[in-house]
Amino acid sequence: MTPHIPENTTAGAPAADTTPHITVEGFDSQVPVVIDLDAPRDGVPLVIETQSGLERCAAAIAAGTGPAGVDAERASGFRYGQRAFLVQIRREGSGTWLIDPEPFENLSIINDALQGVEWILHAASQDLPCLLELGMWPDRLFDTELAARLAGLPRVGLAAVIEQLLGFGLAKEHSAADWSTRPLPEPWLRYAALDVEVLTELREELIELLQADGKLEYAEQEFAAILAAGVAPPRVDPWRKTSGLHQIRDRRQLAAVREMWLERDSLAQKRDVAPGRLIPDSALVSAAKAMPSTVPQLLGTKGFHGRAAQREAPRWLRCIAAARDLEDLPPLHLPTNAPPPPRVWSDRDPEAAARLSTARPLLQEKAEELNLPVENLLTPDYLRRVAWRPPSGITEETVAAELRALGAREWQIGVVAPLLTDAFLNPQPLPAKETKATAATE
Repeated sequence: MTPHIPENTTAGAPAADTTPHITVEGFDSQVPVVIDLDAPRDGVPLVIETQSGLERCAAAIAAGTGPAGVDAERASGFRYGQRAFLVQIRREGSGTWLIDPEPFENLSIINDALQGVEWILHAASQDLPCLLELGMWPDRLFDTELAARLAGLPRVGLAAVIEQLLGFGLAKEHSAADWSTRPLPEPWLRYAALDVEVLTELREELIELLQADGKLEYAEQEFAAILAAGVAPPRVDPWRKTSGLHQIRDRRQLAAVREMWLERDSLAQKRDVAPGRLIPDSALVSAAKAMPSTVPQLLGTKGFHGRAAQREAPRWLRCIAAARDLEDLPPLHLPTNAPPPPRVWSDRDPEAAARLSTARPLLQEKAEELNLPVENLLTPDYLRRVAWRPPSGITEETVAAELRALGAREWQIGVVAPLLTDAFLNPQPLPAKETKATAATE
């Protein structure tokens, strides 16, 4: 596996062994030489921010060949929502393009230029939602992060995978930057262009690994499942994801969290700022637990802080007052069909606990045999659900049907259905519980 050497590699430098060695079965784990990627091979592109430039970009991308490397930069923690503030695309024959989405209603013209083209993304589930907001969605997908997991690489971040497979060092110092900044600094643009610089080469190396292990079909099914699933619908009661909400044990306090969360979200959207930059989740929980009735009491509440804590104190106090007057209080917990936490299974359903404890080591052993993470062999939630409530007649066919209904891919079903069937039909008894008296005498 010979890596691509960037054109900006210093001329006249002494020859070195740049062939990387990767930590996958059949390969060495040492990388003798790592070449830093510090500049795009074609230089840093100008940012596209005009309609004529966008049309020129689309024409060039459409005229290119092969798959296209795609990436997006957001301003998480700075701006409201998860929209993209820069889109990067590289395709053979068209070069690298950096597009500022802000001046445009959408980027459907770019999506049209990529019709039928395979997109290469790293951790696609992070970027696909913001790309969809711009009218972009791939017909075909290759996710280098997911492929690296299935290939059994020990580290699957983009920089780590590039280093392991191509022998290049890729800096990630601007990954958490405020990409809504305008104009974008040149070092950031260089970083953004490098993120798609070698995605095509990386895809080729990953395909080689997956083919060698007979797992390319696994990857293709996973990529198809991502596209078929689309973007998740909005969460029901998103305020229930407030960090620290588990501390709330009173329904009126819970209502206070909800009222403040909704007000903060509305204000953040209006100001186009990340909600946590107004007041953090911890401040919402602290105020709800204290339930103050005056502004001085609110500002004196331990843990209540943030940029908009004092300036918007009357706003937050009105939310708490509204919660205090509510008659229809939210339930502490929403009904769910999910199994209870496994730690209580032995008390609630010892047979289910035995099924789960028997199945887990079998899946772990199979995952190690296939050299992939056990969570990629089968989603842990799927395992818990089918172990908690297995089909009435346990056969390989009925277990497979349950897994399929949950969303498991066919390659996963083919591997794990026989293991789960055996585990469910022949569960190992749980270890006998020690009594308090026995434990006390030891």
